[in-house]
Amino acid sequence: MLAIIGGLGAAVFWATGMLCAARASRLVGARSVLNWVMIVGFAVTAPIAAAQGIPQGLTAREVAGICIAGAGNVAGLLLSYEAMRRGKVSIVAPITSTEGAIAAALAVVAGEALDIPSAVLLTAIAVGVVLASLTAATGGHTLRATLLASGAAASFGASLFATAKVSVALPLIWAVIPPRLFGVALVALPSLCLGRLGIRAAAVPFVVVSGLCEVAGFTSFSLGARHGIAVSSVLASQFAAFAAAAAFVLFHERLRAIQIAGIVTILVCVAFLSAIRA
Repeated sequence: MLAIIGGLGAAVFWATGMLCAARASRLVGARSVLNWVMIVGFAVTAPIAAAQGIPQGLTAREVAGICIAGAGNVAGLLLSYEAMRRGKVSIVAPITSTEGAIAAALAVVAGEALDIPSAVLLTAIAVGVVLASLTAATGGHTLRATLLASGAAASFGASLFATAKVSVALPLIWAVIPPRLFGVALVALPSLCLGRLGIRAAAVPFVVVSGLCEVAGFTSFSLGARHGIAVSSVLASQFAAFAAAAAFVLFHERLRAIQIAGIVTILVCVAFLSAIRA
């Protein structure tokens, strides 16, 4: 039951955060949204991390993994926010959700064996991305948004892979805080120095909720995975389905039948791949 609650909680939090970020990015731009999402997340996690102290005995490989996990997540968020500013959330979200498939592919490159069902599902996911990206007559989604979403998925995939390699050596909070730390250091502080940290009042509620949901979603998934990795992974990957459905209602997004087929292919294959890899 805790695995189900954790996975569904992560999906709901991540979908909510993505929708809020989409709205905010259209108001103030992707970089401004990233600045404040990172600041909000850091403000929540830093006191907890400070109270627990810095983990001891980390190897150089684990430190490198933490850096990749943090930088990859920040880059992924920036690219996904930019993609949602330019295109449809109902397409960007499913493409971004292929991060797990990319992490699996990286594991294969690193030497992990790939079974035939996983290979078939990875191929089907690639086909789904192509179908979802067909933009003729959509009037709101661009090739650039598709490429940005694909870049976000690649960045998130690298972050997930690195996190998986080092998470066993870290307390939960130190698996959550690296992206917030990197985001504040590499994005928010330079923006502050350049006098570009301002934000419109209308966007404040959206970036606050998005920042809180980023942290809450990861925490919920991690807690659920301790009681059942397969169940939590399958349910958490459905954040894209929740976001796409909500975007249809909230943003009145309309899609072609072939794009819907591509989105459904991605969602189903990501869910099955999560179960198989878990």
